[in-house]
Amino acid sequence: MTLHEDDLDLGLDLVRALVDATLPDLAALPLRLLEARGSSNALFRLGDDLLVRLPRQPGGSATIEKEARWLPQLARHLPVAVPEIVAVGPPQLGYPERWSVVRWIEGHTPAVVTGPAATHQPCADLAWDLAAVVTALRAIEVPRPAHEDPELRSYRGAALTTRDDQMLRDLQACRGIPDVELDLDGAAALWDQAMCLPQDEPTTSWCHGDLFAENLLQREGRLAAVLDFGELSVGDPTVDLIVAWEVLDHESRQLFRQAVGVDEPEWHRARAWALSLALMTLPYYWTTMPDRCESRLAIARAVLEDFQRVGS
Repeated sequence: MTLHEDDLDLGLDLVRALVDATLPDLAALPLRLLEARGSSNALFRLGDDLLVRLPRQPGGSATIEKEARWLPQLARHLPVAVPEIVAVGPPQLGYPERWSVVRWIEGHTPAVVTGPAATHQPCADLAWDLAAVVTALRAIEVPRPAHEDPELRSYRGAALTTRDDQMLRDLQACRGIPDVELDLDGAAALWDQAMCLPQDEPTTSWCHGDLFAENLLQREGRLAAVLDFGELSVGDPTVDLIVAWEVLDHESRQLFRQAVGVDEPEWHRARAWALSLALMTLPYYWTTMPDRCESRLAIARAVLEDFQRVGS
């Protein structure tokens, strides 16, 4: 299914040819399109132990190269697995981007928390595990080349106030979705308040930038891996707290906040980040990725529930 207007053609035959031409020692391994879909990369299972990731859009080589450069350096400092890059393939056979082969990691994505607390499993272990990842990522020294790398600059590592114009456009676009079930007036009120929060001098650290459930894997109730570092950046790490409103219930969310050591202004900015990234998704993927939109709606509702619970 086409997700973007400029989607590249990524049929199974092409991917098979790319793998065989670049990595002939893997040519005997079966290849199949993975049922789980990424919005940035098409995913193909190669044998039992490997995954092929190919950018869907022109320019996607930059994220493939960024992961190949920085993930090996970050991996040894993190308490869970991250993708191990086995190979990076060149553009060829008419495909214009670089692509990667990574080691397959077993696991399942955490459930998105929706509805009353009685309907879902306790999330305390996940809260502690996520806090360990976030605090470890924040603690990794950022070397000078990373500070100077333009590919490690992202709007998701910038100050929240830089999102104001885009958020207002996203709110307006969401009002144009006829069947969206969300309190958009409440969302606007939360955002207005967030724009008045103290803007502390931002901490600069590593940020995953895309810490959503779809990029997490669990095994036996514990967090096993964090995936897809395509949004990896150096900047304000507040954006990495957004996961708390997707996979944690209210009580576990407070455990997570305590374990990371987040003060009230940063927590409220993180809540606004979660709302902004959720609403940004809805107009763009409403018809093409309904499962993702359901998850983002759950985030927005959890954010608004928090906002209404405390009145601010």
